[in-house]
Amino acid sequence: MRQTMGRFATGVAVITTFADDAPHGMTVNSLTSVSLDPPLLLVCLDHGARSAEAVVAAGRFVVNVLSKRQQAVALRFAERGGDHFAGLELEYGEHAVPVVPNALAHLECDVDRVVEAGDHVIVLGAVLDVCAREGDPLGFYGGRFSDVVQHGAEPVHWFF
Repeated sequence: MRQTMGRFATGVAVITTFADDAPHGMTVNSLTSVSLDPPLLLVCLDHGARSAEAVVAAGRFVVNVLSKRQQAVALRFAERGGDHFAGLELEYGEHAVPVVPNALAHLECDVDRVVEAGDHVIVLGAVLDVCAREGDPLGFYGGRFSDVVQHGAEPVHWFF
């Protein structure tokens, strides 16, 4: 399953929150827009991970979409344990949730609901605020970081 799903290219994001008087964060690539009205997204977090538990306990989180220059940030937040925020100048959104500096985009969310699903927990987030800047995203494909390249032509609009 891992090898087959690895054929599906994704972006890379870091989920951050603040709980138990400390910032928490983890790297994810399982992130999906669910609805535009109301704005909802979902993220899948490792069941039992400290950051997953912190997101649920805090009731709020930020999705930090990483740029292609932030591979080191992705690796830092992918490691288990340790202080992922050491040496980072933390920025905070309106909800006192840490934001990864210079992320390509971030979305501040309240936890809307949580669904247990196998070895992960699915967190649906109600998007409260968004911020985006110009740049190229960090991609993930086949278990490795990759580039996401825009094509010059307009996309073909399919109607079914």
